[in-house]
Amino acid sequence: MKHNVAEMPVDDDITPDATTDSVPAPASLIPPLGQTAVLLDIDGTLLDFAPTPREVWVPPELSTTLKQLHERTNGALALVSGRSLNDIDLIFAPDQFPAIGGHGAEMRLQPDSEAVAAHAPPLDKELKRRLAAIAKLSPGILLEDKGYSLALHYRLAPHAEKAIYEAVSLIRAELPTAPIEVLPGKSVCEIKHSGFTKATGVLELMTHEPFRGRRPFFIGDDVTDETVFGIMPDFNGLAFSVGRRATGVAGHFDGPSDVREFLARLLDDDRDVSLS
Repeated sequence: MKHNVAEMPVDDDITPDATTDSVPAPASLIPPLGQTAVLLDIDGTLLDFAPTPREVWVPPELSTTLKQLHERTNGALALVSGRSLNDIDLIFAPDQFPAIGGHGAEMRLQPDSEAVAAHAPPLDKELKRRLAAIAKLSPGILLEDKGYSLALHYRLAPHAEKAIYEAVSLIRAELPTAPIEVLPGKSVCEIKHSGFTKATGVLELMTHEPFRGRRPFFIGDDVTDETVFGIMPDFNGLAFSVGRRATGVAGHFDGPSDVREFLARLLDDDRDVSLS
């Protein structure tokens, strides 16, 4: 397993060794779990990509790790995703976790609680209809309606990428006042309401117990995760990217399997599970 370190000033007690190109043992980076908030993207971070969003697979050992981290942090673990809460629950069933869904549009503070925040209404039905018609450009373009957003997946039709973005740009030009934002992702073009992001969701999450007052670390892989990377210093926290060297992160992982191993090692290396 190879974990590379990017240049980033952090507190002396959790600074990676600048003389090595691999991330030290988790305990040398992350505060004791009783003082930590664990924030994790899903697709491309915890889980390997699949040909379609429905085909992702949750390794049994990951479920065990997440449940143990949730327990050891006294509940301060949250999944942070562009997927809806309902979709997250289907993927990880029968387990449920605190989560931010819909790029910050939904939030759940406890596994068995209802969403406590909804920052945006669903996309306008007529706009969604026009965007959905883009899927007819080519076989293999998969349409995913998330309620708060609509995603056009082209992993099975990579040749259609340019045509998809051109079609979305044309619709935006025809509706210049529509409060929408285009999120380019890995083989996906997603359109959502503007005004909320994963970062706005995390900012709100960190005002609630059991997350309030803790030092978070966040791991993400995509452009949409960069907003969260940017706010980690506000909480004296750390960010890690997956698959690439992102700006302003403490290190990066080559792939989801490395993230899963890191989280499992974090449980083994934790020095103190209490808040004191």
